[in-house]
Amino acid sequence: MKFVFFLFFIASGMVCAHAADDRIYRCGNEYTNTVSEDQAKTCKLISGGNVTVIQAIKPSAARVGASGPRVDAADQRAKDSDARMILEAELKRAEAKHAELLKEYNNGEPERLGPETRNNQKYLDRVAELKAAIARSDSDIAGIKRELSRVALVAPTSTGSNPSNSTLK
Repeated sequence: MKFVFFLFFIASGMVCAHAADDRIYRCGNEYTNTVSEDQAKTCKLISGGNVTVIQAIKPSAARVGASGPRVDAADQRAKDSDARMILEAELKRAEAKHAELLKEYNNGEPERLGPETRNNQKYLDRVAELKAAIARSDSDIAGIKRELSRVALVAPTSTGSNPSNSTLK
């Protein structure tokens, strides 16, 4: 029994030694144990540690070409019309907010509120916040207008006045 155990121990040691002698090369994004002569120039020997490579699953052509269910042209026009109405309402709301901010900003000189009469820094902070809010409002309006231009024209409608062409001090 000891002899069989001894032979098993020696055989397993030889297998481990053989596995440790395997060299792993990296050739670009590929790992291999054997390298041809023409690949030897571009491949690098990896030392230390084991390398595990998991092949990616390639999508089949059927899945790539498949699209969602078709939408009827009338349904699509209705969806486009709804999207346009929502964007126009959002634009009107953003323009109204922008007009309020401009009125409060008063060309860089808003009226001082109660505690701001004694503390000038609070006033300056509020002016800076108003200026930043106006800039955000300008960018919001520009973004909504970009989205409106992307939506297919269903029926041309007016979007009202444009107070976004203001200048700040």
